[in-house]
Amino acid sequence: QVQLVESGGGLVQAGGSLTLSCAASENIFNFNAMGWYAHAPGKEREGISCLTTADGSTYYADSVKGRFTISRDNAKNSMYLEMNSLTSEDTAVYYCATADVKCGVNWFKYLENWGQGTLVTVSS
Repeated sequence: QVQLVESGGGLVQAGGSLTLSCAASENIFNFNAMGWYAHAPGKEREGISCLTTADGSTYYADSVKGRFTISRDNAKNSMYLEMNSLTSEDTAVYYCATADVKCGVNWFKYLENWGQGTLVTVSS
């Protein structure tokens, strides 16, 4: 069974930065795509970013484009999300996930595995 373990969440002031990490229990090339989705209080889950493992292509939701950067370390079977210029709207639990399709706008509909999440709280 695939395990995804997130870390790096916490409390940060508006305008600040955080980097989330996701460690996978197996080779990330076993997955078509890996990504992050956010679940904010009172809102629906949002697939905010993903990365196709085969070619490194990426997708960002409009809400984070230009502020967040997704990356990976193949040797460590890990994925990262660098978050900059955070606002209170970014407050959410962030989940690492794998998908059965290449990265794109619909990746979030094809999740295979996900972690327990890490909480990011942005204070204004």
